[in-house]
Amino acid sequence: MDQKVFEDVDRYISDLFIKPDEALAIAEQSHQLENLPPINVSPNQGKLLHLFAKLSKAKKILEVGTLAGYSTIWMAKALPEDGRLISLEIDPHHAEVAKKNIDRAGLSSKVEIRVGKAIDLLAQLVKDNTTPFDMIFIDADKPPYTEYFEWSLKLSRPGTLIIADNVIRDGKVLDKDHEDPMVKGAQRFNKALAANSHVSATILQTFGVKEYDGMAIAIVE
Repeated sequence: MDQKVFEDVDRYISDLFIKPDEALAIAEQSHQLENLPPINVSPNQGKLLHLFAKLSKAKKILEVGTLAGYSTIWMAKALPEDGRLISLEIDPHHAEVAKKNIDRAGLSSKVEIRVGKAIDLLAQLVKDNTTPFDMIFIDADKPPYTEYFEWSLKLSRPGTLIIADNVIRDGKVLDKDHEDPMVKGAQRFNKALAANSHVSATILQTFGVKEYDGMAIAIVE
């Protein structure tokens, strides 16, 4: 099957299971309107994150990489009334766009965006003795994915769900000599995840409008 089939099937699934949502639609459109890279999760992946948050009964979620807030909105919609989501974003413009999208979705009381380098912000969360998160979603620059994962473990508890996106890189992770820093970062993360005895994990291959990639799923033990 070719890419068009995967995209058509992805849209078929979206049409069946995703109800029209103005806030989500505007958040997705804002990538083009605000000159942000179109690297947000797809609608079906957003719905999957929403279901993961529901399944894990998450009351507290951490997101590494906000972009325009599209995935943020999907996850925050799954939170209970007293739930909270902290999202970390390095780019002030991205954070500004995301805040507008989150406000439009009526979720500003549940979502806090912190601006800065994720490594520094994660370290500060640990330093502040932040209570463990129930779910953590990593979707940022790939070279330090392993470090993001290691800091995430410090902010977890047994049962915490950790998800990391874009870890297959169109199958390029199979090439051990690949020079792309994004690919090398995914390779290093995948090896670290597989070797970590504190989690039970796997990688789900993903196909669709976002082409071919993969999503790592881990539960802290």
